Amino acid sequence: MNLLFVCTGNICRSPLAEVIARAEADARGWAEVTCASAGTFAFAGQPASGAGIAVAAAQGLDLAGHASRELSPELLEWADLVIGMEASHARAAARLAPDAAVRVMTDFLRADDEWSGGGVPDPYGGDLETYEATRKLLTRAMRGLFDALDEERGGREGSGP
Repeated sequence: MNLLFVCTGNICRSPLAEVIARAEADARGWAEVTCASAGTFAFAGQPASGAGIAVAAAQGLDLAGHASRELSPELLEWADLVIGMEASHARAAARLAPDAAVRVMTDFLRADDEWSGGGVPDPYGGDLETYEATRKLLTRAMRGLFDALDEERGGREGSGP
């Protein structure tokens, strides 16, 4: 299964979601899950934000080698599921690939979560505390996403989606 995470610049939220998803797949033993990220208005080759790299590193996640890229029809064709950080990102993906399976990241939060369905706020320009709050939100939503994928495949232990 190929998961594509989409935000605006591909330097904050979507790269952080990508490494969190890889860690979640590894923790579940789902070797067949591949993750990538892109931005709706990305400038190719930009590194992840310094604060994003720092909060990822504190969790043992590596964003140091990230290079931003723009959302493209080719990436959308590759993806089995496209997850936008906000509804606007999901709409942009759907415009480029009307047949793509597209969701918003916060759709996977529990209904009682304050951010459920509201989109992941952009931490760009924020301090480490802001980025850490974003990481925590993405981690909660990622667990929900992987739980949903697990349900779709019938909960077969270790077999992945």
